[in-house]
Amino acid sequence: MKSLTLNYYQDPSHGWVRIDLQKLIDLGIHDKISNYSYVRKNHAYLEEDNDLATLYKACDNNGIGLVLRDHHTNKSSKIRSYESYGRYLKNHIETLNLWNT
Repeated sequence: MKSLTLNYYQDPSHGWVRIDLQKLIDLGIHDKISNYSYVRKNHAYLEEDNDLATLYKACDNNGIGLVLRDHHTNKSSKIRSYESYGRYLKNHIETLNLWNT
């Protein structure tokens, strides 16, 4: 079984897993991620409640074991200031060419 190791960032009230946008496309879940996740540069930060479950399911369906490396802060995470995933996808859909992959 292949494995995928990702960073899992947590603040006192929430958490996000950082993943390359291209990996979401490769897994076929780029259009299943909610507005509660974020984007910065070429990475998505998947929120831990629903979007992380979507990632786990996609990895399981593709024979990929998911390994998370924990990173915790006692302050509010800067991830909260990143662009929402939904807004990013709407604004960059043509440049990412997501629908034709």
